[in-house]
Amino acid sequence: MRVVSSSPHFHSKNKTSSIMWNVSIALAPASIWGIYVFGLRALLVLVVSIAASCLTEYLLGLIDGKNGLIKSTLSDGSAFLTGLLVGMNMSPLVPLLVAIIASAFAIGIVKWIFGGLGQNWMNPALGGRVFVFFSFTSLMSNYAVPRTLSVVDAVGSATPLGFVKTSIAGGALNLSPTDLMNQAGYPVTHFAQNIASSTGISPYAIDAFFGNIGGCIGEVSAFFLLIGGIYLCAKKIISWHTPLSYIGFFAVLTWLFSGYRSGLGFASGEVLTQIFSGGLFLGAIFMATDMVSSPITKKGQIIFGLGCGFFTFLIRYFGALPEAVSLSIILMNMVVPTIDRYIIPKKFGTVKKVREAK
Repeated sequence: MRVVSSSPHFHSKNKTSSIMWNVSIALAPASIWGIYVFGLRALLVLVVSIAASCLTEYLLGLIDGKNGLIKSTLSDGSAFLTGLLVGMNMSPLVPLLVAIIASAFAIGIVKWIFGGLGQNWMNPALGGRVFVFFSFTSLMSNYAVPRTLSVVDAVGSATPLGFVKTSIAGGALNLSPTDLMNQAGYPVTHFAQNIASSTGISPYAIDAFFGNIGGCIGEVSAFFLLIGGIYLCAKKIISWHTPLSYIGFFAVLTWLFSGYRSGLGFASGEVLTQIFSGGLFLGAIFMATDMVSSPITKKGQIIFGLGCGFFTFLIRYFGALPEAVSLSIILMNMVVPTIDRYIIPKKFGTVKKVREAK
């Protein structure tokens, strides 16, 4: 018996397993770079996260024990991808138990408790990351210095976002993020200094783009994440609508209003350092585009991206947290049904009425 669900229906040559493994391939450059700059400890965190995710999937398949779920759920690559994303959202210094809890929560609670693959209302990896962040905040906020900086101190171990937010909260006003980091001696590579001297771009933005800053394993290099995003667009697994509207709107809001936080006024925000730092590229390209938990129409995806950009700006600049990508995407995941309800595509076969000439 063939069961046909209600519309909308999508026709694609891509199978679930093909999509999942292609996304994992797209994440490979950023993962490899994270392992290079943070060392074998980063590799261990990634391996443990993936193993915990796949093991949880396997055990829940044993409990369910019907329709051959054990084989299909492990082979489709979804558990592997969830574990990889969880690991990429972790600091290389995080205790391995925290990574295990995050992966188990992502699979067991966010994915399976809502019915399994295709039924979750938010990206499982996001759910796992947010759960352990609020459960183990201090452990999740301990970052390593990339080996490319060749420096180990309190300033270098802080992410640019965390350092700037702490400085402003401490009363450092009328200075841009670059000025604040220069004043404190925040470490920067010679490579970034050389490019900055000839282009005028902040050296911290250059290091953030290429991945020479402290942060989570998979978020530090916007360059490699962008390569992965281009690959997914070329394979037609994702479209540009959500990532571009997300990053673009956040950039506009940052330029227009972020200067108020440091006393610099309107349209004085420093954009490049902010968009390349933190988890913005990882979230916008790989998690906000999740097919299950994002809108189905192109207009809806743009609205979704704009909402993510707004909440990321609001929480990052005026909230208590230096980073807000995960929370912003989850907040917008909650309104996806409303977006899909009101952003309705034109019915197939509809013809515009033509007024007859008199």
